[in-house]
Amino acid sequence: MPEAIDRRLLVRGHNPVLTAAHPTGVLTVGNGDTAMTVDISGLQTFPSFHELVPDPHRVVHDGLSGLPEQRPRAFDADDFQIPLRTQSTWGWYETRADRPLRLENATTLYETSRRPVPYLDRMGLQRAGDPIAEEFVPGAWYHFNPRRAHLGRLALVRPDGTGLDDPAALTNVRTELDLWTGTIHAAYALDGEQVRVTTVADPHEHRFAVRVESGLLLRGWGVAWVFDDQPDDLAAFELPLTQETVWERRTEHHWHARRTVETLTYGVSVSTTGSLRAAVARTGTGALDVVVTLTPDHCLRQDEPGFSAVSGSARTWWAEHWSSGAAISLAGSTDARAPELERRVVLSQYLTAVNCAGVTPPAESGLTYNTWSGKFHLEMHWWHAAHFPMWGRGHLLERSLRWYHDALDTARATARLQGYRGARWPKQTDPSARESPSNIGVFLLWQQPHVIYLLELLRGEGRGEPFLREHYPLVEATADFMADFAEERDGSYVLPPPLVPAQESYLADRKTNADPTFELAYWSWALGVANEWRARLGLEPRREWDRVARNLRPPAVLPDGTYAALATPPMLIRKDHPSMLMALGWLPDTHLVDPATMSATLDSVWEHWDLQSSWGWDYPVLAMTAARLGDAGRAIDALLLPSPKNVFLPNGHNPQMPGFLTIYLPANGGLLAAMAHLATAVSQGTELPDGWVITSEGLGVLPRSHALSTPE
Repeated sequence: MPEAIDRRLLVRGHNPVLTAAHPTGVLTVGNGDTAMTVDISGLQTFPSFHELVPDPHRVVHDGLSGLPEQRPRAFDADDFQIPLRTQSTWGWYETRADRPLRLENATTLYETSRRPVPYLDRMGLQRAGDPIAEEFVPGAWYHFNPRRAHLGRLALVRPDGTGLDDPAALTNVRTELDLWTGTIHAAYALDGEQVRVTTVADPHEHRFAVRVESGLLLRGWGVAWVFDDQPDDLAAFELPLTQETVWERRTEHHWHARRTVETLTYGVSVSTTGSLRAAVARTGTGALDVVVTLTPDHCLRQDEPGFSAVSGSARTWWAEHWSSGAAISLAGSTDARAPELERRVVLSQYLTAVNCAGVTPPAESGLTYNTWSGKFHLEMHWWHAAHFPMWGRGHLLERSLRWYHDALDTARATARLQGYRGARWPKQTDPSARESPSNIGVFLLWQQPHVIYLLELLRGEGRGEPFLREHYPLVEATADFMADFAEERDGSYVLPPPLVPAQESYLADRKTNADPTFELAYWSWALGVANEWRARLGLEPRREWDRVARNLRPPAVLPDGTYAALATPPMLIRKDHPSMLMALGWLPDTHLVDPATMSATLDSVWEHWDLQSSWGWDYPVLAMTAARLGDAGRAIDALLLPSPKNVFLPNGHNPQMPGFLTIYLPANGGLLAAMAHLATAVSQGTELPDGWVITSEGLGVLPRSHALSTPE
C-alpha cells in the first residue's frame, strides 16, 4: 500500500503569497454562493488599481455573436487586471430601457427539413455611445439583463473617512492565502505603522469577517463598507441606474443597510468590536473586528457571530474539505515541471470551491467579477463542476441541481416553442433560466446532455434509488428532446442544422452545419445512460432513445484517416477548440468512435492545430484523450503546453483575454478533470514517462461505456 498523502503539507505547500501590488494580485474568500476578492491590503482598498482596462486589440462587439474577438498576439500578466468585487448567486438586477421591449422581437425563423423553427438570434451589442439598429435593441437588452451586482466592498480608510489611492503606500508587504483554513493573512507597513489584517468568509452564510491590528487604529483609521457604482457599462437605450441606500443604527456596534439597485433590494449588516458611524468602523484600541453579513431578503439578522466564530467555522470547513475526497501528489517527480503542475492542481481545487460550488451554475469568471454580465453558460457547467464528483466531492456539484429542476418548465417551454418534445436547456442564462439572445449560443447543442453526464457522475459516487428518483425527471426531459431533435435519414439518425458545434469556428455555416463528431458521440452515450437510469428504476427502456443511440450516423473521417469536426463543409478548421477529440477521452468509449482513428486525430491536432488560438479548457481536452489512449506523457505535455492561454497566475487564475476575460475558471475545472483521468489511467497500469510520479487517493469513478454502446 502506498503511503498516505500528507494533505496538509501538500496544500499549504502551495499557499499563494503576494509581496507587491499588481493588477492581478488578488485573493478571494468565499463559499460558492458568496465571494469577496481582496488586494494586498487584505481588504478591498485599491479598486481603481485593479479595475479592468479595455484591451485596444479587442473589438467590443462583432455585430453577430457578441463574443469578443482577439487579434493573435502575445501577452503577459501585465496585460491583465482582476477587479475587486463582492458577488453572490442571488444578487442580480435589471436595467430600465427607454422604450418597450419584447423578447419575441429578437427571434428569427430558420427553415428546417421539418418546419420553421424560431431562434433568439437577433442581437446587436453595444457599449455607451455606440449606434445600434432599432430592431436589435430587444436582443441586446435581454442578452445583458439581468446583471450580477457588485454588492459592496470593505476598505481601509483614513481618519477623515477617505480611501487610499496608491497601493505603493504599503511597504514590506506579505499577503498570504492559507488554503488549509481559507484565511487571508496580510502584513505590511503603512504611514509608519505595522498593519495586520486577517480576512475570512463564513462557509455557510453570506458573511465575511476581518480583524485589523495596527497602531493606525489608535490614530482614527478605520474599516468602511463602501457601496460602489455598478461597473457594467450602460447601453445608449438604457436609463441611468436608480440606486438607494438607507442606513439604520441598531446599536453603537451594529448598523444595518437596505440597499436598492434597480430591481434588486438586499440587506447589509455591519457589526464590530469598535463603534460604527453608518458604514465606518473605528476603535480606540489597537485591534478591530468587523463582520459583514449580506441578506438577500434585506431583513435584519439578530445575534451576528463575531470574527472568532466565523474564523473557526472556516477553519473547520476547509480542513474537512481538504481531508476528504481526493488528493493527487507529484512528490518524488524529478521533472522540473512537476511542482508547477501540482501548484495548479491545488490552487484550482480552492478556486473552484470558492467560485463554482453554489446553488446556481457559475459564470465563467465565477463570483470574482462579471463576464457576459455575470450570466452563466450551461455548456461550461461541466468544466466548472464535473471534477467535484471525480475528486470525491460531489456534494459541491449537487448544490446546483435544484436550479435545473426550477428551470425545467422554462426549458420545456423552449422546446415546445420550437416544436420539440422534452426540455431544451439554454446556453447563456441566469437564475430565471431565460435564454439570452445570441448568434452563437442559441444554436449550440453540447450543453443539452450535460445534466445527464453530471448526474451520472454523482450516481457513480454511490448515490442510490432515492437520488435516481428525485432527478430522473431531468434525465427524461433531456433525453426526450435529444431523441426528438435527431432526424432519421436513410435508416440512420443525424443531428441536423441549424447548429453550431462546440468548436464555434463554424458560426457562418450554422444553416448547413450537421453531424458534429463530438455531439454525435455525446448524443449516443447520453441516451444510453438515460435508458440505464430507467433500468435501475425498474422501468422499461424507451425504444426511441435506444433506436437513436444505436443508429446515429458515424462521424465523418477525412481522407488522411482522422476525424473531421463535422460532416458538412468546411469539415475542419484547425483553430479554436479541437472538439472532435472530446468524442473519446472526455467521453468514454462508444460504438461510434474508433480508438485508432482518434489516436491519429490526436497526432494531427498535436502537429497541425493552431494551439495558440485554443482556450484554457482545450489543453485538458488533449490530456483526457491522451490519457484514455494510454499516452500519459502527452497528457502531461498538454496540460503544461506553452501558450498565452495556458498560463496560471500566482493566485491560480488562468487569464484568456486582456480587458475582458482576465480569469477563466473552466480551465481550472478542466485541469482537475484531466488530472482525474490521468491519475486513474496510471492507477490502471498506464506507464508514466521518466521523471514523473503520480500518487492519488480518494478519486471517484469516471463515467464508463454504457450497455447500449454496441450497434444492433
